[in-house]
Amino acid sequence: MALSGLAIYKMLPQTNCKECGFPTCLAFAMKLAARQVELSACPYVSEETKAQLDSAAAPPIRLIALGRDSHKLEVGNETVIFRHEKTFYHQPGLFYRLSTALGDQEFSGLLDQIASYQVERVGVALRVDGVAIQDASGSAETFAKRVAQAAEKELALILISADPAVMEAGLKAVEGRAPLVYAATAENWEKMAALAHQYGAPLAVRGKDGDLEGLAALVQEITSKAKAEDLVLDPGTRGWADTLAAFTKIRRAAIKKNFRSLGYPVIAFPGEGAGADSLEMETMLAAQAIDKYGSLIVLDRFDKAALYSLLTLRQNIYTDPQKPIQVTPGLYEISSPNADSPLLVTTNFSLTYFSVAGEVEGSGRPAWLLVTDSEGMSVLTAWAAGKFDAERIAKAVRASGVTERIKHQKIVIPGFVASISGELEEELAGWEILVGPREAIGIPSFLRQMAA
Repeated sequence: MALSGLAIYKMLPQTNCKECGFPTCLAFAMKLAARQVELSACPYVSEETKAQLDSAAAPPIRLIALGRDSHKLEVGNETVIFRHEKTFYHQPGLFYRLSTALGDQEFSGLLDQIASYQVERVGVALRVDGVAIQDASGSAETFAKRVAQAAEKELALILISADPAVMEAGLKAVEGRAPLVYAATAENWEKMAALAHQYGAPLAVRGKDGDLEGLAALVQEITSKAKAEDLVLDPGTRGWADTLAAFTKIRRAAIKKNFRSLGYPVIAFPGEGAGADSLEMETMLAAQAIDKYGSLIVLDRFDKAALYSLLTLRQNIYTDPQKPIQVTPGLYEISSPNADSPLLVTTNFSLTYFSVAGEVEGSGRPAWLLVTDSEGMSVLTAWAAGKFDAERIAKAVRASGVTERIKHQKIVIPGFVASISGELEEELAGWEILVGPREAIGIPSFLRQMAA
């Protein structure tokens, strides 16, 4: 039975030492009750308490880390089935698989493209998380060489080989980097688990054709006999329906039933289910894995357009629905405006801000952009919620100091809230209220007309 935060707090040392990363033992207890941290974060908890709290306080899905320091990627630690119930905490890692069968030039070229890819969306840098090195020749020397080459980039690593000797060569080449060892099976788990333990690396456990009972039994054997704890699950499915069913059952078993043997992150290989040369199918299968519980997603075809769509999808799903991405309210200068430059106003929802700012910058006309505090809501949503009205806009104008930086008294409001122009005229006596376009894409032509 789950314990409350207060019940857990009574069992903790209550020293408020902050070494767990939280300001008080009570705050740490609340996180334990929500299964968002692990009891091991407290260095002073007694063995007796550990035994009492182990099953009650541990997150239903174990937090797994690949890599160290700047290469570190954390997955797992999720506590809900659906995002709107609370939030998802750790977005899935996107990896690209590189085979040792590739020639030197092709391997280096792809690795450089993957490592250097980065785009910015609503102020957040989006990039690939890592690469998976696939042993295609059985040569330990070749595998170690390619792994070491990939380790030069700031990327997390997955090492893929069915041969324990080849796997050990790869692990030696990046000792201390904690790559994911893929994979332990019913045939080789003892050697693979021993290697993962020796090199301090997480271990992937692969089942067969969606047999979750068999996968759970294999996990139990590994955790009990090899004392392995940091695991990633692969149910062995690759198609649409079987993968969706397996991933969903694993998540439900972990969270709803607290079934420990399936309480681990899940890895997906959408390229293997896509068929030959089907970028579109691979991208859609990857999108399904992002939507439905994949924690590590290994892609085979590097395409910038497909990657951007997956990164955008991931960002949208793994944004806290209770805390929209937002920018700091205030007055922003775009393209070095002067005292005669126009003044526009919008909300502090990041997507709205970057859309408006981008169009203003693209217009070639300098402008002032006043961003009001709408609690991260878009224009229409904020207006409907009473967070973007005449009173708030007028208050923002006065607080921003913009009146001391411009010579005119004109302000452009979004076309979607044209109905507040009369009220805003009353709040800002003597100001001229201009109604701008409804969509950001219309801003450049609107500004050109103003300048005419």
